[in-house]
Amino acid sequence: MTAGTAAPGRASGPMRWLHRPLGLMLAASLWMATLGNLALWRELAALGVLRGAPGLGFGLAMVLMVTAGLMLLQSLLAWRWTLKPVLIVLLLATAAGAHFMLVYRIVIDASMLTNVLQTDVREAGDLFNLRLLATLLVGGVLPALLVWRLPLQHGRWTRRLGHNLLAAVLSLAVLVVALLASFQVMSSTMRNHKHVRYLINPLNSVYALGDMASQPFRRDERTLLPLGQDATLGPAPAGARPPLLLLVLGETGRAGNFALNGYGRPTTPELARLPVISWRNAWSCGTNTAASVPCMFSHLGREGFDSRKQNHETLLDVAQHAGLAVLWLDNQAGCKGVCDRVPNASTSDLKDPALCQDGECWDEILLKGLDERIAALPAERRARGVLVVMHQMGSHGPAYYKRVPPQYKRFLPECTTNVLQDCDQAQLVNAYDNTIAYTDHLLGAAVGWLQQRAAANDTAMLYVADHGESLGEGNLYLHGLPYALAPDVQKRVPWITWLSPAFAQRRGLDPACLQARADAEVTHDHYFHSVLGLLDVRSSVYQARLDAYAACRRPG
Repeated sequence: MTAGTAAPGRASGPMRWLHRPLGLMLAASLWMATLGNLALWRELAALGVLRGAPGLGFGLAMVLMVTAGLMLLQSLLAWRWTLKPVLIVLLLATAAGAHFMLVYRIVIDASMLTNVLQTDVREAGDLFNLRLLATLLVGGVLPALLVWRLPLQHGRWTRRLGHNLLAAVLSLAVLVVALLASFQVMSSTMRNHKHVRYLINPLNSVYALGDMASQPFRRDERTLLPLGQDATLGPAPAGARPPLLLLVLGETGRAGNFALNGYGRPTTPELARLPVISWRNAWSCGTNTAASVPCMFSHLGREGFDSRKQNHETLLDVAQHAGLAVLWLDNQAGCKGVCDRVPNASTSDLKDPALCQDGECWDEILLKGLDERIAALPAERRARGVLVVMHQMGSHGPAYYKRVPPQYKRFLPECTTNVLQDCDQAQLVNAYDNTIAYTDHLLGAAVGWLQQRAAANDTAMLYVADHGESLGEGNLYLHGLPYALAPDVQKRVPWITWLSPAFAQRRGLDPACLQARADAEVTHDHYFHSVLGLLDVRSSVYQARLDAYAACRRPG
């Protein structure tokens, strides 16, 4: 064997340490802790935490802590058949997390991860762009390929066990020492700026995944408890027709961008011509669809829903127990389990040439053929009343420009990319406001449809959005921040009611009283009980104190 040639199975040269599992783990951990955490370093710099020598010391301690945390995690899985797959997954997760945290200023927690896992192909496509591709390629795929192709010297399993234990002990020691050395700054930063902990990449994703995996131990997901099986309908007034209540479930609606609520742009001209009641102080249950929609249709309220030990039937089940005909129509990514036990249909995959384009349908598709859909429901139930839910695509971002047909684009020029930072603020707001104006058109058309059914039904409409949206305020985009950390624009939602005179009379509701409550606080906690109250569904699960309309209902 000539000098300088490696023996079979052994690496030579200055980089030979990379061919040992611990060396590769250290290199990958340093890569993820430094370049993979640019969003973390940007936020710490913006907070002024990294200024001066103490700040640099804290930054170094953070690098050591993240590196040690990743080393500790990997040391548990550093075996011949597991190390490389684990490293590849972590590198790809780091690249993806870095992109979304840098571009949209989101943070990653269990709720956000749930939202990601429930995203369909259309929504994922809206997030895809060249910047994401470049980040995944450079930050994830290329390092992952290097890891995959690099030969490793694992040795016997007993030796590997000893090295893994040593790595775990040393990593834990470094983590503790670095934490103690920076404890004062660390504790102050994490206490005063709680969102920072959700920026530590990719440990934030690992923690979120662990939190999700532990849910079956904290909540029985296999059992569905019955709800409102005692539900009945109150007696109909003489001469009254069966009620028809249309619930329009909005998507990503900011209350502050509705002209009805005082916004300075004419985003709601069609609703302005109608006798609608808009409550300006309404608050959501969550900051993303996966959290808010099931919570809205639950009887538990936000705090009870988050801490529940078991799942229950929903508002729609109670309405069905009362004998009503129930229908859910979805132009979004599904009902998140809410509509599983009632008649439901998706409109998002229809091929209507006038209302669908590029694999997506505009929200007016929800109204097409609606009479026929209702007629297909059981006649004996329709005779008691009908509850229809229309789940919008609404203002779903970041591709706001896709949500609106060309003829309804009122505010121009608009942002026509999903890389929102590439648009100036005015273009971004134009694109979003166009989605609100189109929602206004949909709601106006829905009221027109309800008025056409006046001979057969006493009709009403309730529009409430699931959550709000950030449009660059504080350099935040989209939604999904943890509820305690989210700005108000992600939590304040529109709540708009239209009542036909016959429906208002049927339920003894005073429109003037409802208008006077425009600034009273309502939340998604009120939604379940308010809908039951509008339909006069009587059940032990109904709570009058949480019925937002009860204060304006005449007795009798």
